[in-house]
Amino acid sequence: MKNVQTSSGVLPTEMTFLKRQALHYQISEATRPLPFQPETSELAIWDRMDIIYRTLCGILFNFVPTSGHPGGSISSGHIVAGLVFQWMDYDLSDPCRGDVDLLSYAAGHKAMGLYAMWALRNELTRVGRPNLLAEEKFQLRFEDLLGFRRNPTQATPLFRKFKAKALDGHPTCIVPFIKVASGPSGVGVPLSFGLALGALDAYGKNAPRIHVLEGEGGMTPGRVHEALAAAASAGLSNTIMHVDFNQASIDSNHVCLDENGPGEYVQWNPAELVHFHGWNVITVADGFDFAQVLAAQKLALDQDNGRPTAVVYKTIKGWKYGIEGAASHGGGHKYASDGYYQSLKEFETAFGVELPRITGNNSPDNVEQNFYNTLMAVRAVIEKNRDIPEYFGEKIAAARQRVDSRKRTVRADGPKLSVLYNDPSIVPAPAPAELTYKPGDSVTLRGALGDAINHLTKMTSGAMLATAADLAGSTSISTINKDIGKGFFHAQTNPKSRLVAVGGICEDAMGAFMAGVSSFGQHIGITSSYGAFIAAMEHVPARLHGISQQSWEWLTGEPYNTWIMVNAHAGPKTGEDGPTHADPQPLQLLQECFPQRVLITLTPWDANEVWPLLIAGLQARPAVLAPFVTRPADKILDRAHLGLPPAATAVKGAYAIRRADPHAKKYHGTIVLQGNAVAVIFLNDVLPELEKKGYNLNIFYVTSMELFRALPADEQEKIFPEKLAYEAMGITDFTLPTMYYWIRSNEGLRRSLYPFRGGHFLGSGQAEKVLEEAGVHAAGQIKAVSDYAEAIAKR
Repeated sequence: MKNVQTSSGVLPTEMTFLKRQALHYQISEATRPLPFQPETSELAIWDRMDIIYRTLCGILFNFVPTSGHPGGSISSGHIVAGLVFQWMDYDLSDPCRGDVDLLSYAAGHKAMGLYAMWALRNELTRVGRPNLLAEEKFQLRFEDLLGFRRNPTQATPLFRKFKAKALDGHPTCIVPFIKVASGPSGVGVPLSFGLALGALDAYGKNAPRIHVLEGEGGMTPGRVHEALAAAASAGLSNTIMHVDFNQASIDSNHVCLDENGPGEYVQWNPAELVHFHGWNVITVADGFDFAQVLAAQKLALDQDNGRPTAVVYKTIKGWKYGIEGAASHGGGHKYASDGYYQSLKEFETAFGVELPRITGNNSPDNVEQNFYNTLMAVRAVIEKNRDIPEYFGEKIAAARQRVDSRKRTVRADGPKLSVLYNDPSIVPAPAPAELTYKPGDSVTLRGALGDAINHLTKMTSGAMLATAADLAGSTSISTINKDIGKGFFHAQTNPKSRLVAVGGICEDAMGAFMAGVSSFGQHIGITSSYGAFIAAMEHVPARLHGISQQSWEWLTGEPYNTWIMVNAHAGPKTGEDGPTHADPQPLQLLQECFPQRVLITLTPWDANEVWPLLIAGLQARPAVLAPFVTRPADKILDRAHLGLPPAATAVKGAYAIRRADPHAKKYHGTIVLQGNAVAVIFLNDVLPELEKKGYNLNIFYVTSMELFRALPADEQEKIFPEKLAYEAMGITDFTLPTMYYWIRSNEGLRRSLYPFRGGHFLGSGQAEKVLEEAGVHAAGQIKAVSDYAEAIAKR
């Protein structure tokens, strides 16, 4: 800085940072003594195993040409091998055990490497210690590699003969020991850290370690920075992040700042980034030297300062594959090309064999046969070189011995999520006395939801963990801590709190983080923010969580683990905040936008509907439960006096407020309502006027499209006869497409009331003025319904 000239005459100074309690270590060839030092003869066996692994990666890409990510799979091989063969505590025979260490592939594009390493581990165990294998459905065999990037409908003969798993392009939970699906930009990191939070809160100091694999390119998304901050702030000391630092992404060969100059994407390197966020950091000079890799991983495991740890390994993407750097990220050698055969030479030289050359035509059946022949040739090498499977078979046996000896159990005062599903007192009706509101009470929907969540948290010994985008009090999710704890969770200093700080105003990371918490299986993770933000920003985590739960159920038969996404301050009643916040669109992003059972939306209008809907939604076991709750308080109405059914009727997803008298002289049609704002106005101000006019109407309220559609068809028809949809008009807090199931005629759609009916975003102001602008205020509803009713009567 000495010679920097500035026009102002003020000289710049070096910026100094506040001292961090995290530690930094460097591991290189010069480091002596190493924390762990295998014998030279042992390192030779590790290197031979790695040759097999890298060859499998090349084979996989060859037989799924132009598809896959060989570069990062190859560069991360030493990292993953060190973890699964030397350091992780797990039982290969039982992937469903809850007390085992996990490796989470946050870098989902390394799926090829995941499948190759899992199949290699299985094969080494099959030959070296077959008694340690799981039952076949929990294995990932060489034969399963025939399913790499294949669809379950694949009809080729060997895929069918061996019942190969259809291995997705990016990891899903059909793979044993994988608890979260990953791949979309940056989502895998907070998902993985959520697993760590779930494990640490459940098991305490003896918690399973959660190892997270990522690369520097995958660390550039903002949600990763949010998650790094959260893991350090929560004291997730059981988290170890392994960074495959190869400087190559899809488009760049110089992602980060380094000694060679500025990065093309970011002006930090991974070690600086994680340390800035309060993590311990271990840098490894050569990620292809097993001595350095194993030593660094041992050092990471030895850290006991209550902080997460990152190990950053310097590697080369596509190392020794023949294509390196960015070119190897999503591409590789062409099918049966000279480049492919050249990539096999190291294996062939090391083991004195020649792998099969591809023969015949390019039909799917023949390609598959060649694929299988090549895999069987690799199998033959493993069977012949028994020192390799015997050595690593012992490693797998040691992993099981270690996890058994740790005797990990959920804390005696830890979460008991099973209570939610097994306690006969937790039912939609009757609601607990403290959650039953009397006519005339002034209550917010968000407050009623917060109280209900707090009640369940107490009943389940803290099996609920919540976070909010700096809106915990505003959205009432902070009530989760009532009579339980104060402040934000920290594993060492404030473990009783059920409120977790995920980076601040960070909907992006929050959703994935809490999906990870739920995926671990001991908690329900909860996120809360404006519906205007959370529905959009957590849509990708919601999709991944749905994929995770669906594939985990396929593998294990276990039901979905639910995450609750609270869409607070929903709809136009948040009008003072303006159209940027009072948005009617979020329901459209979620309602019936996912496969059946994956996501359930809840749209209560009455605070007394919150408990029954919440319990019905949770007991339906969706992957995601998305309640929509408003901010202002409403007076509780006397349902009996108004002739409404009990609040618990809401669990059906839709119910009749009024049914038209079939014997009356005139009939005036069907009205369908959805949303707190329009329903409260309708019941307080509109319904009395319609009844004065003598209109003979069917009137329905929708509390959950998904709960309704889950009913038997005959029950759906009984509640809402399908023929009514062809005459009905709707009134909603949300967008018109959310009414398409209930309103199926062009005239009904034309007459329906919704916030965007005027063709523009609404302005700001008190709720009543915004609702007036939307035309869903009392006068607007009365006029629209009256015009509709008169038209129906004239038919």
